[in-house]
Amino acid sequence: MSGLFPLQLTGTLKLLAGNLAAVARETGAGSSTITRHLRELEEALGVSLLTRTTRRTALTDEGTRYYTHCLQILSLVEQASQEMRDTRQATAGTVRISCTGALGVLHVGRLIYAFQDRNPGIRVEFGLTDERIDLVREGVDIAIRLGPLTDCAMKLRSLGESGRLLVASPEWLRRHGPVRRPEDLRNREGVRMSRVQGSEQLVLRSGEGINHVVPFQGRLVVDHGLAARDAFLAGRGYGPAHRWLVEDCLRDGRLVPVLPDYTMPSVPLSMLIAPERTNLTRVRLCIEFLTSGAREIPGIR
Repeated sequence: MSGLFPLQLTGTLKLLAGNLAAVARETGAGSSTITRHLRELEEALGVSLLTRTTRRTALTDEGTRYYTHCLQILSLVEQASQEMRDTRQATAGTVRISCTGALGVLHVGRLIYAFQDRNPGIRVEFGLTDERIDLVREGVDIAIRLGPLTDCAMKLRSLGESGRLLVASPEWLRRHGPVRRPEDLRNREGVRMSRVQGSEQLVLRSGEGINHVVPFQGRLVVDHGLAARDAFLAGRGYGPAHRWLVEDCLRDGRLVPVLPDYTMPSVPLSMLIAPERTNLTRVRLCIEFLTSGAREIPGIR
C-alpha cells in the first residue's frame, strides 16, 4: 500500500475511473509506474477494481463500492477543513482565561462582562488562581499574572506595571501612632503575603532617590490579596498593597497611605497566551480587549 500514498486520494479516484493517463500527467510518473501502483492497491485489497479489455477499462462491482467510499472520504476531509476554517474565523465558541485571584475578582471580571456584551456568541471560562499553571495542560487560552514570568514556551504580552503603596486603617494608626519615617515602621505589626519573594522586608524610595530597607514582620500571614485587604480594613496591621486592590478604600477613607512621600517597586502585569490559540478570532478579540481594558485598572501604568 505504501507505493500508493504519493498518488494521494484524488489520484486513487482517477485510477478507479480508469483515467490512467491523467494520473500519469499529474504525478509525472510513467504509465508503467501507474499500472504498478494500481496492481499494488488491488493486491492489498484482495479484489480486482478494474476490468480491462483492448477497447475499454471499467470498474468492477468492488471497484464501484471502493470508488464511492473514496468520494465520501474526500467529502468528509473537505467538510472538516471548512469547519476548521470557520472555527478559526468565528466570533463564537469558548475562551478559557486564568487570572490572579484578587485582580480577577475586583477588575478583570468586569472586563470580561463587557467583552461578552460586545461578543454575545463567546462563552468564557474564567478561572481564578495565584498558582502558576501550565496553560497547555490545563487547556487555558490566556493567563493574566503578576510578577516576573520566565515561561518562554508561551507568548508574553506586557500589560504594564502595577504600582504599590503602604496602607493601613485610620484606626490602626490611631492605636500605634503616626509614621513619619521608614524607621518608625520597625517593630510595628504588619500583614504579610506568603509565597511572595522578599516579603520579609520593605524597600522604600525617598523623593531624593534613596532606598530604605525596613524589616517587615507580623503574626498574620495570608495567601490571597483579598484576605490582606480585609486584614488592613480590620486594623490587623499595615502593609504593601497594589493600588488596584485598595483604590476604593483609599477613596472613601477606610484605608490611608502610610509614608505617601515614599514609593515602592512596581510589579509587572503580564498576559501569557497559548501560541497555538492565537490564530482563533475569538481568542484574538479577547486578547485585544483585555489589553486595552487593563490600562483602565487603577495603578496600572
